[in-house]
Amino acid sequence: MKSLHLLFRFFFFVFLVTFSAHAQKLSGKATYISKTKMELGNWGARMSEAQKKQVANRLKNRLEKTYGLTFNTTESSFKEEEKIDAISGATDSWGAYFTRGDHYKNISSNKLVQSQEFYGKRFLIKDTLYKIDWSISTESKKIGNYTCYKAKAFVPYNELNWYNFSWSDLRSTENKEGNDEENLIIVEAWYTPQIPMAQGPAEFWGLPGLILEVSAQNTTLLCTEVALTKESKLQIDTPDNGTEITKTAYTSTIREKMVEMRNNRMGRRRGR
Repeated sequence: MKSLHLLFRFFFFVFLVTFSAHAQKLSGKATYISKTKMELGNWGARMSEAQKKQVANRLKNRLEKTYGLTFNTTESSFKEEEKIDAISGATDSWGAYFTRGDHYKNISSNKLVQSQEFYGKRFLIKDTLYKIDWSISTESKKIGNYTCYKAKAFVPYNELNWYNFSWSDLRSTENKEGNDEENLIIVEAWYTPQIPMAQGPAEFWGLPGLILEVSAQNTTLLCTEVALTKESKLQIDTPDNGTEITKTAYTSTIREKMVEMRNNRMGRRRGR
């Protein structure tokens, strides 16, 4: 089994060397759909099926999203395609506070730039990319016309959710009392050596081929279309507007604001 694994790695090394010159000239655009399973917990146990369906319809914009990835060998830009709420006719402004903004990464310089807007203030997060320690297997499957191989990794929860906020996370932070044990998330990815670029959607990268599918927690990103070009490199947009801040500082800013809002709300209730 060990010799088979070594042979598999050697195959990819030869493959990447052979196609390196070809890959340098490639750029492309890919479309991904994101689907998140709705988890209602104890609250959902008290709801009827009709009520669950109503909530799912209301949250459809948060549970199902479409993204575009523009990429070349060193850079990529990952953006959500905005959709209108089918029920209210408005964009999901509250959900937008805690979703990923326009995302740029440069895997050559290990650079992350991401724009986020929070209650009318725009932030420009600049930080280093988190390097994922992938474990590659020989398991394969087809996604569209591409043969893909499976990889797994354990990634810290905070690296995948630093722009997000939930009251349960806040309570856990407030109650952990010095327990710094890291919460690791299992990430499963499928990449294709037929597109020999170490790019992928969102925070995911670093495999010997474009990542076409990736699952973490209750969310899956699946590529539905890829368009490659051998012409000059496509323009990769880099977010450039907002107050510069790191991921850690941005997370602290969000939590402080939400705690302030919670305390103000509780204060008003006591004053009644």
